Amino acid sequence: MTAIIQARGLSKAYGATRALDNVSFTIPPGRIVGLIGPNGAGKTTALKAILGLTPYQGELKVLGYNPHSERQRLMKEVCFIADTAILPRWIRARELIDFVEHVHPNFSRGKCMAFLERTRIDPAMKVKAMSKGMVVQLHLAIVMAIDARLLVLDEPTLGLDILHRKSFYEALLNDYFDQEKTILVTTHQVEEIEHILSDVLFIQDGRFVLDATMDSLPARFTEVLVNPDRREQALALKPLHENSLFGKSAMLFDGVPRERLAELGETRTPGLADLFVAIMKEKH
Repeated sequence: MTAIIQARGLSKAYGATRALDNVSFTIPPGRIVGLIGPNGAGKTTALKAILGLTPYQGELKVLGYNPHSERQRLMKEVCFIADTAILPRWIRARELIDFVEHVHPNFSRGKCMAFLERTRIDPAMKVKAMSKGMVVQLHLAIVMAIDARLLVLDEPTLGLDILHRKSFYEALLNDYFDQEKTILVTTHQVEEIEHILSDVLFIQDGRFVLDATMDSLPARFTEVLVNPDRREQALALKPLHENSLFGKSAMLFDGVPRERLAELGETRTPGLADLFVAIMKEKH
């Protein structure tokens, strides 16, 4: 099966700062991948390289194309959304639809209008007259009307309240995604996308510190609420991270059999946000 994105030794430097530091990764088709990292970790640079917006060192193929030298051909099969809250306030919905219809060859006006009919958006409305929820719906209508093999979302729900963020991802999952499409999303709201992801990439200081499928995480990582009399025994197993919880030590372990850890205290599978915090602190 041909990879949607294939990177080998991908690097990008800005002066003395290495925004991407010799990273390699593969994203197969039909996946929803979360690219997660702190500010300045290299997420935006990785997206720019994938979208052909910046030169780079190393090997990179996106949908079989070199994104820097074959960007025009690549973008016919890619949809990129930066932030649902960012649309020109002066533009009318129908004018935005006209524009996208002219610039993207795989845009279906019929699909877009069919989605808008399920909302309260009048095509004559200007963006400045819309609520945040309506702006989300307009953006979704545009996205779901584009037959793109790769959808790239960079902080797509930034600035939206939790209800609108939830409705955005639900519509994306239920009305857009299928096994022929691949979605790459960056966000700081880790807990809100955890349930839709098939894969996760944690990036820090230009390097990937975790590249895994979501299905593989429960068998690999375990959090233990360690009984006080077992703390030294637990520390000997070299936890990734430790913090205090209800007077006990909560420790996160990587690759230690759960049955062994159960002897130390109560065990559970950590959430993605907890795992992110632990790995980021451990790598520093």
